[in-house]
Amino acid sequence: MSTEQHLDTVAFTAMEHGTKDDYVLVFAHEQEQLDTQADRVMDWLRQMDGASPYKISRLDHVLQSATRAEADGADTETIVCALLHDIGDIIGTANHSQVGAALLRPYVSAENYWVVEHHGLFQGYYYFAHYDMDPNARDRYKDHPYYDACVRFCADWDQNCFDPAYAHKPLEHWEPMVREIFARNPADVFGW
Repeated sequence: MSTEQHLDTVAFTAMEHGTKDDYVLVFAHEQEQLDTQADRVMDWLRQMDGASPYKISRLDHVLQSATRAEADGADTETIVCALLHDIGDIIGTANHSQVGAALLRPYVSAENYWVVEHHGLFQGYYYFAHYDMDPNARDRYKDHPYYDACVRFCADWDQNCFDPAYAHKPLEHWEPMVREIFARNPADVFGW
């Protein structure tokens, strides 16, 4: 670690000693990170274009998902959620659904957040039986208001998106939508 002090760094070594000027600097840096979030998301999507045990790459999978959602008339936010539902595979494979949902949470509706967060469990409907697990494990949420939305998401825009013959739109098609969603002010979404 460098001991060199930069001109634009906080004065404190423990947060309890920070001044307002320190935190103005910190929050300015955080705003820069927020302003470039879409760039990082696009980079993570590109990282999904590689070897896969499926007949297609993980990128092709999410491109198919977004293409199907758009073809079915989904709104921009839902299409972006379809595109990013597996983004967690890049930065948190063991709990990819929750990681993807956490990334999206400040920018999307409660319903879309919940669907992305739970899609991994709901996908189990299609394969859990092969592992002596309950394919209906999703039914513990049967009374949840977003249960049906998650069932539909998995049936229409996830489990069927591994087809090398399906013609999907390219990543560039989705970039303006990704940028639109990540340009949202989290305060507006949460009502702060």
